[in-house]
Amino acid sequence: MMKIEEIREYLPHRYPFLLVDRVESVTPGESIRGFKNITINEPFFNGHFPNHAIMPGVLIVEAMAQIAGILGFITTGKKPSDGYTYYLAGTDDVRFKRPVVPGDRLQLEARLITSKRGIWKFECHARVEGELACVAEILTAERYL
Repeated sequence: MMKIEEIREYLPHRYPFLLVDRVESVTPGESIRGFKNITINEPFFNGHFPNHAIMPGVLIVEAMAQIAGILGFITTGKKPSDGYTYYLAGTDDVRFKRPVVPGDRLQLEARLITSKRGIWKFECHARVEGELACVAEILTAERYL
């Protein structure tokens, strides 16, 4: 299990854009599972939507990309402090199945499909209480800065 201090070693993101609170399990080169606690204090809820708070879909996709990026870093044994980063390079087959609202615990999962010349493809899922909220294939590109 990885707590926030260790997650911050693997992701360059910081508040308000760090969207992974905990990693529950990781198998390098295979899969990762973690979560993001959704609270009404998230800054995006001020405008999305003022009287009907819903987590923006693009941020759900970003949270899945972040958990996938952690898997990539752990798999390669690299960290942002080594000068590497993973950029979101693309998404395929994104589907939103239910809204994510304050009080939800967004369970994030990524499974490595392929990795070739610094391009990584992941199958990702976001769930709330076992119910699918979003599914996507996410491409990331590893870069040395």
